Amino acid sequence: MAIQKRMEWSKLLSNVRLGDQITQTSNSERTSFLVDYDRIIFSSPFRRLGKKTQVHPLNTNDHVHTRLTHSLEVASVGRSLGNLCALKVQGKTDCPKEFIPEHVGQIVQAACLGHDIGNPPFGHAGEEAIKSWFSSSENAVLLEHLEETQKLDFLNFEGNAQGFRVLTRLEHHRDQGGMRLTCATLAATLKYPWISTYVANKKKFCSFLSEKDSLKSVAQEVGLIQLDDYRYTRHPLAHLVEAADDICYRILDLEDAHEMNILSFAEIKKILGPLCTDKSGLKDICKQKISDRRKLAYIRAKAISSAINAVATAFDERYEEIMAGELQDELISCCDVTTKTQLDEAKDVAKSRVFHEHRKVEIEIGCYAVIGTLLSAFCYGAKDKCMSNSRVSKYKSERVISLLCNDTPIKKGHLYESLLVATDYLSGMTDNYAAHLAKQLGGMAE
Repeated sequence: MAIQKRMEWSKLLSNVRLGDQITQTSNSERTSFLVDYDRIIFSSPFRRLGKKTQVHPLNTNDHVHTRLTHSLEVASVGRSLGNLCALKVQGKTDCPKEFIPEHVGQIVQAACLGHDIGNPPFGHAGEEAIKSWFSSSENAVLLEHLEETQKLDFLNFEGNAQGFRVLTRLEHHRDQGGMRLTCATLAATLKYPWISTYVANKKKFCSFLSEKDSLKSVAQEVGLIQLDDYRYTRHPLAHLVEAADDICYRILDLEDAHEMNILSFAEIKKILGPLCTDKSGLKDICKQKISDRRKLAYIRAKAISSAINAVATAFDERYEEIMAGELQDELISCCDVTTKTQLDEAKDVAKSRVFHEHRKVEIEIGCYAVIGTLLSAFCYGAKDKCMSNSRVSKYKSERVISLLCNDTPIKKGHLYESLLVATDYLSGMTDNYAAHLAKQLGGMAE
């Protein structure tokens, strides 16, 4: 296999749609990448993010972020990052004549919007609960008929890979390209552009075995550098999607912590204050007789603006590494000392103070029981249907499977696909519905 040395913008911004045989022409009012954004924002999986955990599960405080508000804010930051970096790319010798800077911001915005669309209920705790359930000795019987590579998709369940599955297979045109987004937008969502086979070395991945051909098609269309079978380097804009996510969660997790009475205004000001370049403005706002919430909104806005500029500078400075697929670090770690130090401190404080808040921990522990109840029902029901020798499966299994509506497991032997259908259904649930359904199936009807 010939080694490709660097990526090219003429391919990286491809507007070819996955699964669509006809390449539709864009107009100046609504480009292909704005269509991507619209398709994601009007989709059912995106809408359900409004009832999915960002940090604090099942929260009744309307000021605290959900996955929906988080994704919208990441998309806003991503658009700004994309626009800034596009201007820097324009000055590079490898920038083609047909390069349209606005397209970069639109691609990053759309990719950011869909970056969490596959997250299961209860966020990262939900991911861990799914992995734990499949890894337990009592559930080993479910996976014993699968190939070793297939088992990895369940033992290392990934919200990132589930998101790629939603975008490319499940939503709109099922099994025929999904949302049929452009390959540029899909590639920009791939934070870990490889299948679960490489999870031992890479820990995370962005494609289940079932979507490996979609991964390959996207990667080849945009010209990602191939490292191995179904393993590629990142699209340059995937670094910006990651950075937009990093900026938002590091800064806004602190703002949420103030709403939850976990961190004081003074503590957050100490962390984010150094990112506010307008020191006189910061001093003036803090003197005003307004709520701490409004003061924090000012600090948050200034900190995000500062971080965006710092990341754009880091992108420019590490440009050659990025285009060669060699940058291993996140862009936040490549920023100036002040930006990196303060954002790292924000992340550390969130880990030590926010993520260990008692109510959050209690619900996350409880989510293992919720996830376990649902997986037990749907996965064993799926196994019973597709592995049964009888024409009619057990009554309970049939009733459980009927809840899946049109997305029913496949009969006679296709256990891998059937288990994916079960995890698809679970992953699509909101926190509220998962908790409700677990009670119903557990015999504790409300």
